[in-house]
Amino acid sequence: MDTMYSINDIKENIKRIRKNIGHDDSEINIKDMIFNEKSNELWIITNDRPDKSVIIGKGGWVVGRLREDLNINKIHVDSYSDHILKKYKMNESLNKINSVIEDKNNNKNDKSNGLINLKKLLEIKIENSYNFDFKEHLKKNESEYDKNNHEAIVALSGGVDSSFSLVLAKFLGFNPIAITVDAGSIILPKHYKKNIDNLTKEIGVEHKYIKKDYSKIIHESLVQGRFHPCGRCSSKTGETLFNFGLENDIDTVIFGDMLATGSQCITNKILNYNGEKKKMYRLNLPASLSIAKQEIKQVIADYKVESIGGFGCPLLFEVHKKYPYMRKFSIQRILRETRSGALEAGEALNLIWSFAKK
Repeated sequence: MDTMYSINDIKENIKRIRKNIGHDDSEINIKDMIFNEKSNELWIITNDRPDKSVIIGKGGWVVGRLREDLNINKIHVDSYSDHILKKYKMNESLNKINSVIEDKNNNKNDKSNGLINLKKLLEIKIENSYNFDFKEHLKKNESEYDKNNHEAIVALSGGVDSSFSLVLAKFLGFNPIAITVDAGSIILPKHYKKNIDNLTKEIGVEHKYIKKDYSKIIHESLVQGRFHPCGRCSSKTGETLFNFGLENDIDTVIFGDMLATGSQCITNKILNYNGEKKKMYRLNLPASLSIAKQEIKQVIADYKVESIGGFGCPLLFEVHKKYPYMRKFSIQRILRETRSGALEAGEALNLIWSFAKK
């Protein structure tokens, strides 16, 4: 939608604000603007990230003053270069989802309602990649889904990423069953269980806890300091969920991974079960949509999920404290999510600081 302000008007306002608060005089480059009159929100599209920084200003002062001066609810500043990359990733995801839908239809002669709806959602988000609003879309486009057959398992840890994945999986018609691997309070503390129980009750999703012994992982990481625990925990959890899928004839497991974007957003593996080979699929739902952490938090804010600072895992906290060199591997993960666009620089800094200072 058009706004009453032209690009030149916005440029002049930004120059004036920068001068008033003592910022250097800088060239203001704006490629496009989108205004949503209903929500009173403005999207400013810059050429590149440095142009974005000029408009945001130190500590967000410039864009904050601009929002106040224009009396606009929210101003979003995005760079066109980031937009191109995100759109490219989503198109790669769409190609992979299409190939999996075709593969499942050819091999099982049935349709995956959830994947078909995910394909539609990807197409809509690609078409409206600047100003797509997940919350608004979820409210307006709740899909019908088959309540009799589970199409997917969702790995539910109680954090915001897996909680978002469960909400979206239900919306998309996967009719998911949520599974939480309970490895004890050092990995799954009470506040995570509270989030899990609240969310699954609120949205009406079947949920199961599966108890597993992670004592070897805990010993090797916390007692011996040999390994960073996250990779081994993730592998054991994945193995448990795929086994549950094999036992219950559910061929798709959904994870809250934000990094496996594009062609890696959904992968498959052949597993043996009772002498028969079965194809199982891993769907990294947030990654398939190239979603940012901020978008996830906006959606989850409407549900009974408490946001937990830092990494939240007591085992990781203790490993960081006892073996400070292990923090390096956690920081590497944060930097990868930042490079992918899943995290903003400020969010990444807060995460690193949350454990680096302890």
